[in-house]
Amino acid sequence: MPNSKEIKGNWEQLKGKMKQKFAELTDDDLLYEEGKEQEMWGKLKEKLGKTEKEIKSFI
Repeated sequence: MPNSKEIKGNWEQLKGKMKQKFAELTDDDLLYEEGKEQEMWGKLKEKLGKTEKEIKSFI
């Protein structure tokens, strides 16, 4: 599972993969802001009905 630095460094690629896999995601759902990572994970967990660990394992 990737750590925060790996996710941040490759976010544009990962965002594209996430949008392909989960068509219901929007750019707003995948907005990665420094210091607001947990807020983003919370939105993704709610929208996808998956745990953070499940989402990160996809990445």
